[in-house]
Amino acid sequence: MTRAPLDPVLPLLLRLEQAATLEEVAQMICESCQPHGYDRVLLFSASAQQEGIVSRIYWVKGDWFGDGRAVEADTYLQHCPITLHVLKMSAPFFWSKTKDGGYRVANAPMRSDSNGFQVPIYGPIGLEGAVSFGGGRIDGSRGVQLFLTLLATQAFRVSRALIEGEHAAAGYLSGREREVLAWVAAGRRQAAIAGTLGISERT
Repeated sequence: MTRAPLDPVLPLLLRLEQAATLEEVAQMICESCQPHGYDRVLLFSASAQQEGIVSRIYWVKGDWFGDGRAVEADTYLQHCPITLHVLKMSAPFFWSKTKDGGYRVANAPMRSDSNGFQVPIYGPIGLEGAVSFGGGRIDGSRGVQLFLTLLATQAFRVSRALIEGEHAAAGYLSGREREVLAWVAAGRRQAAIAGTLGISERT
């Protein structure tokens, strides 16, 4: 159906590592996944909270709703059942649009006008974000799953580094401040954060 997905993976990951802008990252990802039927990509940060997900969309490409509407961060991240499902999964999973207009998690792509593959990204504090790939007739083979998982992980890491670099250049939070903020966002208590970082609770 499509060319072998793993042949160009190492050069692609190295090219992504050298990307200078988010747009460059997005362009490389889109060009790489389109041959496998994925024409929509959405990359977002996320941290699990008791009331749901606290998130931010880093970038989004493609016509997700089929009518040209833009993806709104609040609606998508807080209410999309597929995005909320990422809280329950540690491994990538498929999703499909149902006949009644809803969405459901699936073991493989379904006969639907909208299917996708979502890759949760985990780091030191647990869930850090996810990348969602969407399309109509998508390739759900194991090779493509592994390819998209590697692609998503690298794209997320590079996108986050670019965003943090922009914030640092603009005089935003220091590295330690961002680390503390990440632990707070993950729901850790002040005493536990201090112990983890080896600093006093007052600090």
